[in-house]
Amino acid sequence: MRVVVTGAHGFLGWHTRVRARALTDHVVVPVAQVDWAELPRLLADADAIVHIAGVNRGPDEEVEAGNVRLAQDLVAALQSVGGAPVVVYSNSIQAGNDTPYGRGKERARQVLADYAGSVEAPFVDVVLPNVFGEHGRPDYNSFVATFAHRIADGVQAEVVDREVELLHVQAAADALLAGLDAITDGVVRPAGESTTVVTVKEAFERFYGVYRAGDIPVLASQFEVNLFNTLRAAMFPQTYPIPLLRRTDPRGSLVETVRCHGGQGQTFFSTTRPGITRGQHFHLRKVERFVVVAGTAQIKLRKVLTKETVTFKVSGDAPAIVDMPTVWAHNITNTGDTELLTMFWTNELFNPEDPDTHPEDV
Repeated sequence: MRVVVTGAHGFLGWHTRVRARALTDHVVVPVAQVDWAELPRLLADADAIVHIAGVNRGPDEEVEAGNVRLAQDLVAALQSVGGAPVVVYSNSIQAGNDTPYGRGKERARQVLADYAGSVEAPFVDVVLPNVFGEHGRPDYNSFVATFAHRIADGVQAEVVDREVELLHVQAAADALLAGLDAITDGVVRPAGESTTVVTVKEAFERFYGVYRAGDIPVLASQFEVNLFNTLRAAMFPQTYPIPLLRRTDPRGSLVETVRCHGGQGQTFFSTTRPGITRGQHFHLRKVERFVVVAGTAQIKLRKVLTKETVTFKVSGDAPAIVDMPTVWAHNITNTGDTELLTMFWTNELFNPEDPDTHPEDV
């Protein structure tokens, strides 16, 4: 399908595009704010629209009117090019409540639903709770992003406790992409994790206290893995490599490369000839650790769908941890003239039916 995604460079929009790249064959047409005047051209021949663009912050009047205006602009552009694409709307559980944001989201839903009905196209209303995950903007996308960055920076996070429902951004993206297959109207309400603000803060503090020395904390659920990956994203790249302690006696040396405080995992190693590159893929959920134990190497990473890159030079003479952040393509190249020996660890057992390994050149 040819899928147009509005708000494509925002937090949820970017994750949706990454997930589509990893798991589908859709041709995704990203639309950012700077592209808004080009909507009619970008919408030509679209099979589906995923409307994520919205106004989350600002004066009350702009928040309410801005969300409605974006939907009206989208409809006007669709009317100018004709066709009846599937319309998937990224809505909020706040829609319809008596706040500027809630009123704006509800009115925008009605504008899009009315248009879809007028051309007999399916309309899918995806109602999302609070969304969190890797690379959320602190003080903007969610309190989760704010806490992760505060703790990573060694700053005390202020807390006003309340109950909250949290949905990982990749689960939100999955719900939006699933809507592309709709043949009739529908409402989708993916369930998040019921928790509290204090629980999230305490989890981050617990993870950070263990992980800042390189140990893997207890990750008792997928929700905790998602929180941990969110914290790791906030700590990347400034935290890495994490040096490892080498213990030496007359027999030789010992280095503890993985200390896991709970849960399952899998360890393996590879040998790599001089000049050869391994990897060239990314993960959506896995925690993956690289430790070079013999030889010299370059580890290079690129944030998927961007040109942002990070490079680490590592050596078996000074073993150190570099953990791969999710949604970053990565590789490792033997830069020496001897065989490279690298140890790898992941937090889950390899499943050939769901490997979470998506090819992507760095």
